[in-house]
Order: sequence, then structure tokens, then C-alpha cells
Amino acid sequence: MQHPRTARIAGAEDLPVHRAVPGLRAALAGRGAAVLAAPPGTGKTTLVPLALAGLALPDPAAAGTGGKVLVLEPRRLAARAAARRMAWLLGERVAERVGVTVRGEHRPGTLVDVVTTGVVLQRLQSEPELDGIGTVILDECHERHLDADTALAFLLDVRAALRPDLRLVAASATADTGPWARLLGGDGGPAPVVETEAALHPVRTVWAPPPRPAAPPHGMRVDPALLAHVAATVRRALAERDGDVLCFLPGVGEIARVAGQLEGAGADVLQVHGQAPAAVQDAVLAPGDRRRVVLATSVAESSLTVPGVRVVVDSGLAREPRTDHARGLGALTTVRASRAAAEQRAGRAGREAPGTVYRCWSEAEHERLPARPRPEIELADLTGFALQAACWGDPGATGLALPDPPPPAALDAARATLHAIGAVRDGKVTGRGRDLARVGVHPRLARALLDGAREVGARDAAQVVALLSEPPPSGAGDDLAATWRALRRPGRPAGPHAARWRDEARRLEKALADPSATTNSSPATPPAGDSPVGDLPAGARASGGRLRVVGDDGVAGLVVALAFPERVARARPGRGYLMASGTGAALADGSALAGARPEWLAVAAADRPAGAASARVRQAVVIGEDIARRAAAPLLETADEVAWRDGDVAARRVERLGAIELDARPLRDPDPALVRAALRDGVRAEGLGLLNWTPAAVALRERMAFLHGALGEPWPAVDDAALLERLPEWLEGARRRADLGRLDVAAALRGLLPWDLAARLDELAPERVEVPSGSRIRVDYAQERPVLAVKLQELFGWDAAPRLAGGRVPLVVHLLSPAGRPAAVTADLATFWREGYRAVRADLRGRYPRHPWPEDPTTAAPTRRANRRR
Repeated sequence: MQHPRTARIAGAEDLPVHRAVPGLRAALAGRGAAVLAAPPGTGKTTLVPLALAGLALPDPAAAGTGGKVLVLEPRRLAARAAARRMAWLLGERVAERVGVTVRGEHRPGTLVDVVTTGVVLQRLQSEPELDGIGTVILDECHERHLDADTALAFLLDVRAALRPDLRLVAASATADTGPWARLLGGDGGPAPVVETEAALHPVRTVWAPPPRPAAPPHGMRVDPALLAHVAATVRRALAERDGDVLCFLPGVGEIARVAGQLEGAGADVLQVHGQAPAAVQDAVLAPGDRRRVVLATSVAESSLTVPGVRVVVDSGLAREPRTDHARGLGALTTVRASRAAAEQRAGRAGREAPGTVYRCWSEAEHERLPARPRPEIELADLTGFALQAACWGDPGATGLALPDPPPPAALDAARATLHAIGAVRDGKVTGRGRDLARVGVHPRLARALLDGAREVGARDAAQVVALLSEPPPSGAGDDLAATWRALRRPGRPAGPHAARWRDEARRLEKALADPSATTNSSPATPPAGDSPVGDLPAGARASGGRLRVVGDDGVAGLVVALAFPERVARARPGRGYLMASGTGAALADGSALAGARPEWLAVAAADRPAGAASARVRQAVVIGEDIARRAAAPLLETADEVAWRDGDVAARRVERLGAIELDARPLRDPDPALVRAALRDGVRAEGLGLLNWTPAAVALRERMAFLHGALGEPWPAVDDAALLERLPEWLEGARRRADLGRLDVAAALRGLLPWDLAARLDELAPERVEVPSGSRIRVDYAQERPVLAVKLQELFGWDAAPRLAGGRVPLVVHLLSPAGRPAAVTADLATFWREGYRAVRADLRGRYPRHPWPEDPTTAAPTRRANRRR
């Protein structure tokens, strides 16, 4: 039904999107779903919702939408700005016909509501029918925020099962509409795509790379030289061009640094980001009296229209989430912006007139940029998404119509976290899990709020969780308890961060006090069996069975450790800390916590810079072991540990908190199987030289190795790897290193031979060979081929040495001089006597005249002795 106050909004016909409204209305009337492709500046965010609500561009033939229009925005700043702009167009205030609902602010309108995607996910879980809603517009869907992708998937389920009359519009600022059309169309073929031409004026590109290549971004760090160049480029733009300047930077810290370098630039400098106060946001969205420089994060790429901008200065950087799922560490990291983002940013200069974009990189670098940003579902921590999917009844997210599926490893890690905090059991959401989802913060923080309130009270738990729910204020150190004390000071909030913190703390405390608003059961008494926290440790109980928590550190530390139990950390010898997850951690240079060298920390925020050996602690609280045991109780375990340590078997009963060793006592009667395994590990680590290798054992091993090489199976292999496999059979009764040196290795080796092979060992690989002189000479099997080293005179009359391994391998003869030095080597004695002996005789007979050197060695008598003196 068309509202009686439908207005002809001044300038509506000047916005390009007005030409697409009839086609969009027709598409919704026919298919109930459509994709709207409208570049920034065309009016899609403000005019289209008003038109579909019957508040603008009246159409006498239209029957109206039959319900309120719900506009989904990915960011709070964008939602507030859109609502204010639409209300202004109607000549009203927000909360009349146009309303806004974001976390901490609920001012609904009668015909249009602008909400964040996080808020609509909460509503869908409790009210999937969306009573009273006729049309849902998913704005800026091209930005690929995780909450937006999830909300669209849920809405498609609702439309298919509960509300076939619900109209859906996916509004994108890019022309890449294929995926959205396929999702919205479902089995009936792609949904209609309604396109609007860009309202852009020509934008000239000026390539402005720094004079020297900047260091690539590293984690959160941005090369200060690049930021100085960005500031210089802003000053250049102010000198060369007219109009306001919009400068894109990756984050709040970079905005503050560049703002400091623009003092005295002759323009008002405004800083716009998600944490900016409302007054600054209002100032940015209204024309200024003086020339302005607006320093903004990517929030200004497509969600906000900044009037007066004729110039864009683009640093070329953006922030993306990165998650180390194995270690439970997540952080934002600085990356090069995509070409698609660069085009969005440049377009801001041509909204109202021809403009210019200064890009702080070269044209050649531009071609190497990624085509588009990666979707958040590929990068982010998926714990919140997994809980939403579980509450929706699809824990594996297999039935959700998502533009991209969640990475399996990331989803598995998220589900493991949910299981650990009691949110899911056997793959299904628990009552506790639904309670956690209703709080409206990350499931870890919801767990800390509900369980922490029982120990420290609702107000303190809510305040600490509110502090954890967004980045710390500028200039805050790594001591979270100190930051909390500063925020609690009486009086007016010290800044926008403090004001937001107070509002969020009140919201969370109210959620605890009003279970009907966020929970089905009292948070003070979670459902039986749902609490993953575990029993209090011995010695940590006070009256009433509660943990005795003292001071700000104790309160904040318990709440932080409940949220991140695997980040409980203990100092280790030398330097640094070890987290319960097994990850090493170190306090940053200049840390407020480092001076006290606390034994235990509850780490609230940590990241792992690329290439770093350990995590870097960003925020933490000093705690005691009792709090660590209490908060991370599911990680507590006592186990018998028998291992090779410091060169011998160590048998201990060890109590651990995850990877942190709390206590260890000697184990008197360890399991013999564990002892054998530890001894084998020791031999693997230090080598078979730990065993008792007598000369007989060494010789036997060499003979057996020769036969395995010459004849193969069934002769057993006796190389290191093979013996290590058989080692446990030899270790019966051994308990320590010294026992290894008493093993009868020769007997163990003979035990590897079946009786029939053992009987043939001396035949096929004799230990000694009798030569013509009667001597029994040892065969050396350590060489590549068996060697018989014997004095030449002992072999007179011998025309061939025996062949080994059943005649397969000739024996190599090393013929020695009377002094035992090598004189010749042969495997064919007959040929040597015939061709080589004469040269050896001529060389040696003069040096050894007392030894026989017959003309014909084949008929001479062999001897071991020299001739008698005459």
C-alpha cells in the first residue's frame, strides 16, 4: 500500500537509479527477487529503499510492497549514514518513517529500517518469518562480508520455506552480478538483473609512486616512509587541484599518523573510520565551509558519499583478517588493495564533477594487483558463522546457499571451539549454544560473559567483555587491566572509544539481567551438563564454591581466560611465555607488563607476524595459577609420561594445562611397553651406538648384511632402519640407558636367523678362510665386496680364492708384502701369477731378501716364515 505521504523528493530524478526503479519493481512483482547493479553515487542506497517503500518516485500502477523495507548494511557507520540521509530526504528525523538499528542503538522506523547484517542475523534466529517485512535489500553485497553472505543464505531459506512472498534485492556496486543472480534465482534460473549506468564524471589518473620503493606491508606494519609520501601527495593534490580531498588508508593508526603530518596544510582534516564519533561522521556527510581533507578507511569506498570531493589520494593498502586456526590466533593484516577496490576508490572523485585520483604506486604495479578482494569467508575466524549455522539447523553449512563454501579446515577449527565451550554437542547446537548466540558478540566472548558473571558479577564481566569486543583505544598499552581502570574513571567519557565501551557494557549487563532478551535460561545457572568450564581446582574454592578473585587483574584475567583458555600463558626459562595451545609468546618492546615479569598471563590479543618464531602479545592481564586452572579447566590433564629425556629414560606423572607443564613427579613402576618405546626413541635419536657392539657383534652384522645384499630374502636386512624396527624385541627387561650397554647384540642378531639360515651362515659367508699356508685368515665384510688380506708367500700354489654366497661373489684378495703392506689386489689369482707377479717380485725381493720369491709361484711351497739366516 502506498503511504499517503509519498513525496516527490527534490533531485530524485537526477539520480541515475531512478530510471531502474520501474524495472526493479517489475522484477520483484514477477520473480520476487532481483539483482540491482548500480555503481556508487547512483542513489541505490537511499533512493531505492524509499521508492520500494512507496515514499519516493510514486507509481500509480504499483500496488506497493505490502510491508516494511529492511535495508542491510555491512557496517554500523554506513547504516547510520544511510538512515540519516533517507530521513533528511523526507524532511524528517531518524525513527519516524525511516529508522536504524545497530548494536547498541535501536530506533525503528515505520516503513524503512536500516540495520547491520549482524543485527538481522540475530533477528532471523529468533523470528525467521520476519513478520511485517515485505522487502529486504542486501546493500553492498559485492564487498563479500561474512555476515552479509550468511544473511543472504538464511533469507533464501526463509523465502523457500516460510515466506515465498518475501522480496529480496541484492544491490551491488559492481557489474559482477552473475553469482548473485544464480543464488537468488535458485532452481528457476537466474534472477533478473536490473542495471544502472554510472553517474561518474571523468576521473583522471595520476600515478604517484614514492621516490624510493616502500617496504612491503608486514602484518599490521606500514612503512613510515610510505605514509610520509601519502601525506606529501595530499599536499600536492591540494596545491594542484580544486575541491575536497578523500584519502584512503588501511587503518586508524595510519589515519592518525598522516593527520599529524598534515597540520598546517590549509584545510580541515577529518578522520573517518568505524570508531569515529557520530559528530565527525555527520561533518563528513555534509558540505563543509572550508576545504577539507577526509582521511578514511575502506568504509568510504562505496558505502558513504562525501560531498565536495574532487580528488582521491589512494595509498593502495587495505586490511584483511587472517586466522591461524591451528593456534587460535587471529589478526588484521595489511595487504595491497585489489584493482576492483582501486576503481571503487577512484570513482569517489567523479561523483559530482570531473575529478582526479592520485595513486601512490606505479602503473606497472597496478597490473600486478589482485583483480578483486578475497571473500571474508576464506580468511576469517568462522566460529561465529559456525554457531549461526548450528542455530539455523545446518551445523555443517552444507545446505546454505553461499557464494563460496567455507574452507573445511577453518570450519573444523570453528566447530572444535564451539564444542569446547559447550555450544554444540554431537554436531547439534545446545541450549547453552543458543544462549551464547543471543548475546550478540563472538561466541568466545559470550561464553566469558555468561560464565564470568557467576564468578565476578554481571557488571564487571560485562565491562571486560565490552573491552574485548573491539580494538583497544589509541595509545593503550598491553596491560588490559590498566586500560579497564582508565575507562572506569567517573565523569564524561574521555573519547568516542570510551563512550562506545560504556554503551556496550550497559547492553551486555542488561542482557544478563534480562534473560528474556537474550537467553532462554538464566546465565547464572547454565543448563546442566552444558558448562565446559569444569570443576574448580583444589585449593581455589571460597565460600559458596566460588573462585576467590581479587582485584582488577583477577577479575579481568578470569574473564579473558574464559574467553581464550588456550591463550593462558606461563613464563618459561630464559625468555618469553608458553601458551596452553603450545605456541610461544613474547611481550612487545616497551611492554607495561614486562617489568614485573609475571609468572602467568591471560592473553587477550596476540598475533604472529610473518616469519616470527613466536606470537606477539598485544593485550594481556596478570593472573595466578588458580585462575589459569579454573578458566582453562577443560585443558587440564594428568598423564603418565615415559620418554627419552636428557640422554636417558625419564618416567614421570605429569600434570599439564594444555602444553604447559604444571607439576611432575617420578613414576616408580612405569608401563614396560612405554619404557621400551622410550628406549627405542633414545636409540633413534642418538644412534645404534648406544648398544653393546662387541667386535663379534660387528663382524656378525657385516656378514649378515653381505648375504642380504647378495642373496636377498629370506636373509634379513640389518641396516639401521631394519634394526630399529626389531629393537623392541631386544629390549625386554631393559629400563634405562645403562641396560642398553649390557645387551648381547650378537645373540640378538643370531636370533633374527631361522635355524636353516643359521646352519648355512658359515658356509655362505665364512668368518675365516684357510689359505695354502694353513693360516685361517679373517674375511673383511665391511667393504663393498668381501676382502681377504693375506701375505703373498702364504698363497703360493693357490690358483683361485674361494667364491662366497654359494659361488655368486668372488673373494677379493689383498696380497700383502712381508711387512703387511698392500702389494697387489686381485679377484683372479691365476691371472695375477701369470701377469702381475713378476713386477711385484722385482719390486720387493730386494727389500725382503730373507723371504722366498720363486720364479714360478704356482709350484712353490706356501709359507708363513722367512728363510733362515745363513
